[in-house]
Amino acid sequence: MATGGLKAAFLDNRPALFRYLGARKVPADEAEDILQDLFVKLEGLRPGPIAEPRAYLYRMAENLLQDRRRSAGWRSSREQAWVAAQGGATRDADTQPSAERTLIAREQLSLVSEALAGLPDRTLQIFRRYRLDGIRQRDIATELGISVSSVEKHLRSAYQVVVDAQASLDAEISPRLRPRDGET
Repeated sequence: MATGGLKAAFLDNRPALFRYLGARKVPADEAEDILQDLFVKLEGLRPGPIAEPRAYLYRMAENLLQDRRRSAGWRSSREQAWVAAQGGATRDADTQPSAERTLIAREQLSLVSEALAGLPDRTLQIFRRYRLDGIRQRDIATELGISVSSVEKHLRSAYQVVVDAQASLDAEISPRLRPRDGET
């Protein structure tokens, strides 16, 4: 069977090959990738006559599956060896912010804290109870003997201070990020 005939056999048997891979516990997206790889291999293949094209296609699909599994195993082994060479450091270490980012975050927190410190005591208390302690507005109103709309008014004031502080931080950072005159 010529390559054209093998491609035709592939197209005829594609759904069956997909089911075959599914029965081998291959996720659907990976099965699609394997079938795509198989079709690409058929494009470059110049075989002689093939007596059993269907069996030939199944063997090619099986070989591609085994190649993928072997590669995944090698990749896993390399990653484990790398982690061991790094003294047991894991990917969690990569999620830690750099010292510079930590310092910047502390400075920003300090500026927002200073801005909030300028609020009246009751507004600050309501803001903390709501945002930090997670107390519902209705419960804060009952606790302080005021209306829910008063709690909302205090929260709006506090949020405005936070928004203004953020705008100030953005204005401070933005010029540093812009290119200087003559730079692109």
